[in-house]
Amino acid sequence: MMEPVDMQAAVDRLAAEVGQSVLIEDVDQHPVWWSTKGAVDGTRMKTILDRRVEPPAAAVVQRLRLAQATAPVRTPAMPQVDMWARWCMPVRYEGGLLGFLWVLDPEETVTEADLPALVDCAELAAEAMVKTRETADQRRRLRGELVERLLAALDQNAARELIRLEHLPSDARVQVEDPGKAGGWPLPNDMSAHVAGSRVRTATSGSPVPLVELGEAVRRAVATRRAVTAGARLDPVSWDGLGAWRLIVEAPDSLTVAQLHPGAEILTRRPHADLMTTARAVLDHGGGIAAAAAELHVHRTTLYYRLDRITELTGVDLRAGFTRTNLQLALWLAAYRRAAA
Repeated sequence: MMEPVDMQAAVDRLAAEVGQSVLIEDVDQHPVWWSTKGAVDGTRMKTILDRRVEPPAAAVVQRLRLAQATAPVRTPAMPQVDMWARWCMPVRYEGGLLGFLWVLDPEETVTEADLPALVDCAELAAEAMVKTRETADQRRRLRGELVERLLAALDQNAARELIRLEHLPSDARVQVEDPGKAGGWPLPNDMSAHVAGSRVRTATSGSPVPLVELGEAVRRAVATRRAVTAGARLDPVSWDGLGAWRLIVEAPDSLTVAQLHPGAEILTRRPHADLMTTARAVLDHGGGIAAAAAELHVHRTTLYYRLDRITELTGVDLRAGFTRTNLQLALWLAAYRRAAA
């Protein structure tokens, strides 16, 4: 097991020794450690402030084949990309490229005698990067195990361990996004979990729940997404906005579509879906003929014909009558169960 390396101290020592600004980037050329001595060029300034390298400057690595170098390489000044002359030493561990160490040298004050210090610092950086990567991998694995336990059951011990691992407050709450979004813990089936902060945010699973109830948040997110697939009109897509669809997603398995209204079963079993989709459109628009016709892209005459046919089959006039609510809920339930299947 390697001892922890204080890389910031090592970079500061190298900068003081050579009297120049030092920067260590990862393999994607994002700054990791740096120490500034005096003025710097525009590329270095942007790298530190924006935490990225502009494409023309980044292309220098490929053009000069710096990733293949095995010793410090002095690159010439390149005014066209706002780069002073500098030294580059690749950071490697067991042959694998991890990043680059850069030392500004516009006045050629870095001598051959200074180069071993650059190599030593790059080797220390390699150890630190590997250690950081190993620690991050271990943390991800442990987090994944604890999340699996929470998805399987209400596990207070797993919640407490996850809170300690992630340095969360003891009353941490969580939300789930389906599909997943950046910045959260990855979950099965392309979902993600997000620890709720002080800022109120909308999520697929709705309002935050205690971390120990992560499994419930996942259930809510999945149910909400299925409701949308079944035709629920939600804006935004959130458990909190389900409204009457909550009756559908919480309906017991023992409740059949026919028990809500036998007409729904008649419509859903027909070989063509035109009558079922027409019934859904008219009901979801509150009986509005014009809106339903526009959604279905059919002429009103066609729509009236279909409405008469639906009445013949189900006994329900979609333009009036209290029984149409039962038919609407039954059609919702049928669509939701198809989506779940």
